[in-house]
Order: sequence, then C-alpha cells, then structure tokens
Amino acid sequence: MITDHSIVQAIALTLAQAVVLIALAPAIVGLIRKVKARFQCRRGPGMFQPYADLRKLFGKQPVVSTTTSWIFTATPYIVFSSTMTAGLLVPVFASQMPLNFAGNIIAFVYLLALGTFFLILAGLDAGSPFGGMGSSRESIVASLTEPAMIMAIFAIALAAGSTNLSTIVHKTALLEGIVIDPSSHVMALAALFIVALAETGRVPVDNPATHLELTMIHEAMVLEYSGRYLALVEWASGIKLLVFLTLIANVFVPWGIATSVTPAALSIGLAVYVVKIAVLAVLIGTIECMFAKLRLFRVTDLLGVAFILALLGLLFFYILRG
Repeated sequence: MITDHSIVQAIALTLAQAVVLIALAPAIVGLIRKVKARFQCRRGPGMFQPYADLRKLFGKQPVVSTTTSWIFTATPYIVFSSTMTAGLLVPVFASQMPLNFAGNIIAFVYLLALGTFFLILAGLDAGSPFGGMGSSRESIVASLTEPAMIMAIFAIALAAGSTNLSTIVHKTALLEGIVIDPSSHVMALAALFIVALAETGRVPVDNPATHLELTMIHEAMVLEYSGRYLALVEWASGIKLLVFLTLIANVFVPWGIATSVTPAALSIGLAVYVVKIAVLAVLIGTIECMFAKLRLFRVTDLLGVAFILALLGLLFFYILRG
C-alpha cells in the first residue's frame, strides 16, 4: 500500500540523487584536471574551477549562427535532460531508488543515445566543417560503444537474473541469489571501462583539452556553442562522465551502498560513493597522463577489443554455469 510518507520519501530520494549528480559532476572533472596537472609537474587550476567556468558561461550572451535551425538551440537542453534522466536510473548512494521501475539497461542506453543523436545533429546543423567532421567521427564511435556497453552490463545482469539496474546492484551488494564469476566480471568491467572512456571523450579515444583539427571529436561538435548553451553541454558532459563512473562503481563494486532507507545507511552510502568515484577519477587522470591519444583509425580497434571482452564475459558465464 502506497502511503503519503512513502511518496514523500521517494520524491526526497529522487531529488537528493539529482542534486548529487548535478553538484558533483564539475568537481570530478576538476579532480581529473588536477591529477593531470600534478603528473605534468604543474600546479594547475583548482579542483573547483569548473564551477567558476560554468558560472561565467551562464552569464554570457550566446552567439547563434543565422544558418542554424531549432535543433541547434534545443540540443543543449535535450542533452542535459536526457543525461540527467539516465543518471536517475542508476543507483548512486542507495540500491533501491524510486525510479527503479524504469531502470532497465535498454532504457539507460537509449537515453544516452538520444543525447548523442541530437548532439550529432547540432554539429551538422551549424554548417561548419569542424562540426560535420566531429559528427561523423562521433557516429562511428557511438555505433561501436553501445553494443559493447549493453553486452558488458548483460554479463552482470545474467548473474543477477534481472536487467533492472537497481535489482542488479541490490542483489550484488547483498549477495542474494547471485553467482559471482570473477573471470566474466573482470572482462565485463574492462569492456565497460573502455566504453566509458570512449563515450565521455577521454584519452586515448578523444582529448577534451585540445582543439586540434586532426584529433577533435566531441569538441568539434560543440565548437559553435557559446554562453549558456555551451555551459549546458559542458555540464551534461560532466554528468555523463559521473554517470559512467557510478555505473562502474556500483554495478561491479556495490559494497558500501545503502541497501535500506535509513539516515545512517544513506550517509555511509554517500560517503563510500564519493570515495569510489574519486578513486576512479584519479585513475582516469593517471591513464590520460600515461597514454597518448590513438589515431582515429585505431580507435575502432580499441572499441572492438571492448566488444570482444564483453562477449567473452557472456560466454564465460554460460560455460562456467553449464
């Protein structure tokens, strides 16, 4: 029976998760930049510099080309809202979230694909050669990452007996009716990590800190944006990175997440979540300093490796189970 208390609790949890994702995303981007600066023997900007950048961009007047259509101006809002909605389907600090009824893997993937699709259209809509180049490259990357991402999560979903993200995280955290196979889990984790680097435009697939013509993918699509439009796109990019890190941390290492809705459990879950995300951010910053960006034609090889790893994870699950 649904009571007024449960409705208020569900709304509060949903709002709390949205606030955590929105507020923490710029800090994760700043932490990665700080780690890279330290490895390069630089002081670098502060970890909270992205907040100041977003504030400055929101205060500027956007410049829009006269050749663009409604797609160009609507895309930042669509990208931000679709990314946030996808983030609300992933358990952050509590395993059972109010929107878990819609937290299917397929819904999660297609919500992210919706934002990518409109971003590709916006890059073409501006009519610039850079935008068209970036959209073409992003189409190739997206077509290879989405199958690998679905199969990597399916490897864990089969063990949990559900494609619902909250159910997967909850059962894995409590070890309820789930058989953990280290080999398939490690392969799926490696595949999803590669996918996360590609989907969020990180090294070695893309370099978010460059505007060189030969290397741009994501930056080429958003090159024509300015003001609040650019702020929304950059904020959505940070949230997308945080969502992928959350997916990795809570699907594969969910221990510490709150499995009950009590103040103590939620506080511990939030603290553990921040620590896990910070460790992954430091790992990404370290990888970006240790590896160079791949040539465009080698990116498909890397994403092919991710797909093969995810496929092997599924095969190992069936072989060892049989």
